[in-house]
Amino acid sequence: MKALYKSGAHAGFDLVDRPEPETGAGDVKIRVMTTGICGTDLHIQSWDAWAQGMINAPLIAGHEFYGEVVEVGEDVLDVKVGDRVSGEGHIVCGICRNCRAGRKQMCINTVSVGVQRDGAFAEYVVIPETNVWVHHDPSVTPELGAIFDPFGNAVHTALSFPLVGEDVLITGAGPIGLMAIAVARHAGARKIAITDVSAPRLALARTLGVDLAIDVSTTRVKDAQRELGMREGFDVGMEMSGHPTALPEMIENMNHGGRIAMLGLPSQSIDIDWGKVVTHMLTMKGIYGREMFETWYAMSAMLSSNPVLHANISAVVTDTLPAADWEKGFEIARAGVGGKVVLDWTGF
Repeated sequence: MKALYKSGAHAGFDLVDRPEPETGAGDVKIRVMTTGICGTDLHIQSWDAWAQGMINAPLIAGHEFYGEVVEVGEDVLDVKVGDRVSGEGHIVCGICRNCRAGRKQMCINTVSVGVQRDGAFAEYVVIPETNVWVHHDPSVTPELGAIFDPFGNAVHTALSFPLVGEDVLITGAGPIGLMAIAVARHAGARKIAITDVSAPRLALARTLGVDLAIDVSTTRVKDAQRELGMREGFDVGMEMSGHPTALPEMIENMNHGGRIAMLGLPSQSIDIDWGKVVTHMLTMKGIYGREMFETWYAMSAMLSSNPVLHANISAVVTDTLPAADWEKGFEIARAGVGGKVVLDWTGF
C-alpha cells in the first residue's frame, strides 16, 4: 500500500510502499478515503522537540480519517464490512482507574494512532473495534468524516460549560476555533467573538456567523467588548491558540465567575495574573481530545439535526488535494491562513 512514512528520527516524510497492516481478533481494517492534516502532523514532519519526545519512529503518521471497513477480526461484534467510519485516535488500556470509572479520555496509558503506532496517512489503517465510529448519516461526506477528530475537539471544548445566553470569547481562528463558533451558536450562545491575526481566517469566521472577528494585532479585546455592547465581560472563554498572550488577555476580559476551557497547547511558559483568577473566581479547565464517546454522539446528533451547523462545519474544509500532492497540502496547512486541509487517498 502507499503510505506517508517517517523512516527514522529526522524531518520529513516519504510517500512509499509499505506492507498492509494485519487485522487482529478485535480489530477493524479500514480502506482510507480521506485524511485531515493536523498540527500534530506538522510537528512530526518537522521533527521538532515535541515530536522527538513523543513519536515512536519509524511509523506512519495521521490520525484524522474517514474510510470504508474492508475486514473485521473474529471477535468484532458490531462493525461490519462496508461500514463508512471515522476513528477515535486515542487507544486506551481499559483497566486503569479512569478507564474502569468510564473516564476513558483520562486514561494514563493512552496510545495515539499516528503518534505511538501506525496511523492513517496510508491506503489502509487498522484500529480496535472499540475505536471505530460508524457513520449512519449519509450526509456525512468523506471530507466531513475526515475532520470528526478535530470537530470533536471543538465540541468537547465548547460544551464544557453551559452556553445558553452567554457571551463567548474564542482565541485562535484555526480550524478548531472556527468549528467552535458553529457549536457555540448551536448551543445557544448570545454574542460570540473570535481573535486571530490572520485576515483570511478572520474573514472565514465572519462567514460562519461570529458576531465579531478581532484582529489582535491592531485591536484589543476590551475595545471589542464595547463594540458588542457588553457591560461586564465574557462569560465563557475558549483558548484554542496556545499563543502566550492569548490567555492573559482572555483573563483580563472575563466576567467575575467566568469559565475558561483551554485546548491550545502553549509552546512556552505563560505568565498570568493568578490574583485575578482568584479574586474574580474564574474556573479554568484543560481539554484534551474528546470524551469517549459522549462527544462523538453529540457530534453526530448535532450534524444530523441542524443543517446550518452541518454546512458551517463542512465549510471549514477549505482545501482537498490528492494524497500524491501531500507536500503541497502540508505547505498550505503550515501557512496557517485557511481552514482544514484534507488529503484524498482514493486515487492510488
